[in-house]
Amino acid sequence: MSIHEDSEKGSQEFRENFDLANNVNAKIQNPLHGIPHDKLLAQVDTFAEEHDMKDILDYLQKGALIAQNPGKFESIKELDEDDLEVIRREKTHKWNQPRDLYMTVILCSMAAAVQGWDQTGSNGANLSFPAEFGIDFASGGPNASRNQWIVGLINSGPYISACLMGCWCSDPLNNLLGRRGTIFISAIFCTLSVIGSGLAQTWPQLLVCRLLLGLGMGAKASTVPVYAAENTPASIRGGLVMSWQMWTAFGIFLGFCANLALYQVGRIAWRLQLGSAFLPAVPLVVGIYFCPESPRWLMKKNRYKEAYESFKRLRNSELQAARDLYYIHRQLMVEREVIGGSTFISRFTELFTIPRLRRATLASFVVMIAQQMCGINIIAFYSSTIFVEAGYSTRSALLASFGFGLVNWVFAFPAVWTIDTFGRRNLLLFTFPNMAWTLLAGGFCFFIDGSNKAKVPLIALFVFLFAAFYSPGEGPVPFTYSAEVFPLTHREMGMSWAVATNLFWAAVLSLTFPRLLGALSPVGAFGFYAGLNMVAFVMIFFLVPETKQRTLEELDFVFAVPTRKHIQYQAKTFLPYFIKRWILFRKDATLQPLYNFDEVESITVFEKGAGH
Repeated sequence: MSIHEDSEKGSQEFRENFDLANNVNAKIQNPLHGIPHDKLLAQVDTFAEEHDMKDILDYLQKGALIAQNPGKFESIKELDEDDLEVIRREKTHKWNQPRDLYMTVILCSMAAAVQGWDQTGSNGANLSFPAEFGIDFASGGPNASRNQWIVGLINSGPYISACLMGCWCSDPLNNLLGRRGTIFISAIFCTLSVIGSGLAQTWPQLLVCRLLLGLGMGAKASTVPVYAAENTPASIRGGLVMSWQMWTAFGIFLGFCANLALYQVGRIAWRLQLGSAFLPAVPLVVGIYFCPESPRWLMKKNRYKEAYESFKRLRNSELQAARDLYYIHRQLMVEREVIGGSTFISRFTELFTIPRLRRATLASFVVMIAQQMCGINIIAFYSSTIFVEAGYSTRSALLASFGFGLVNWVFAFPAVWTIDTFGRRNLLLFTFPNMAWTLLAGGFCFFIDGSNKAKVPLIALFVFLFAAFYSPGEGPVPFTYSAEVFPLTHREMGMSWAVATNLFWAAVLSLTFPRLLGALSPVGAFGFYAGLNMVAFVMIFFLVPETKQRTLEELDFVFAVPTRKHIQYQAKTFLPYFIKRWILFRKDATLQPLYNFDEVESITVFEKGAGH
């Protein structure tokens, strides 16, 4: 029997012991687990020969042995003291990463800032462009209802085109051009379309420019979190990938700064407020050229030597680069056989027909729609309008919006540390009830008499508190979560689905809110979204598994747990435990874990609480 056949047999034995599509026992296993030492080294030798990588065979073999048993790397006799020190430092100095990795993260952060600035340019412009185009609705009149829908349509334009086209362009663009090429194309759209918005002469022209902006926003939002997730080590992935939302919040803050700085320049204020969003897009267009391509994407294209070179730029040592290369290769072998996916249509339909993918699709749908259900974007899109409605002058409303943007950004920082320790799911479950009561309290403050000077400061206070709870939870988690839950074979398509879900409901929200505000008043609108927060809380509790501190590849097995089993566990095991331990304060309460980890550590070290 040849070594290549040996390798195939090893994968077959693994699959016979484990059903990826229906993992009822929830056993997360390492694809290298159980392969005898000599057999594994022989399989690595065959791999190196097939991909013309014999010059790094030593690193590949050492890396395979570490990946097979990461918890016991100290006992691997092939490793010398320098090798051992490299692996030890992954735990002791986890933020000590190569310059190119941080450069990649900075460029991804810049892409996020573009996204945020694009969102808030319209916030300040809403106070003046409707009057410029004869679609003002603030003073009522016979066309007020029609004008509310037009302003809502213009504001929702980017999200309509993003969810209907931009996100879905991501898959073919990624397939053809790679992660970097897709980000470059999307940055071009984000640069030219906002300049066009500032030069528009009629509201239909402005709408067309906003629709073109959405093409870039959708492709960028679908690609950048995946690009960041694929380039970063598992131990710090959550903290670095969540920089997407943190720097989106920074972009929102910069947009509010621009709105405040430009509102007094006269009739062209709204043009400058919309057009200023091109500023962070220009360095993104240039800078992405200098970043390494995603090694996982290169491996998917069977360009293993280039993938190794990319890994070398993104890891501290060749040993780590070789380990990650071989481990991902073996996981890909399993994924390709179990979850095919070769055409655009087949990959899309498989999101709903293959059980493992369907569960990831459901979980990403829940966290993404929850971001719109929580009501954050009624503030991000319309805070200036809300504060004017409460009785603020234009300047005071823009200052209050600036304060919201600052709080939204500053409170995103704690999540860099908590997202990989406290966990994605726990952050959501803690913050949603708090967002509900702050929105409700803010809405009730509109009942205060207008002559009372406490009215507007109280509304602003509760809006700021709402932002403080949103930023470390539902702010960063959805994009981090969605970028990591899909297998490599369906990652672009899965992320396209998740982002399209998010942006579709953002479009619905920004389209309907002016009319909702007119029909329900601010009190009704705030109360409506407070109720949606609690609905989202229940959905997350039952339908969203924890993903912290698991490698992208290990998550295949987490999502092989049937949804029914997950719901039953949360209702019958976790909820009674929580009541006994944290409401009745019974210290003898114990929690039976959902996942049984046996030799599962893969490249990530198991942490107590993962998966709950």
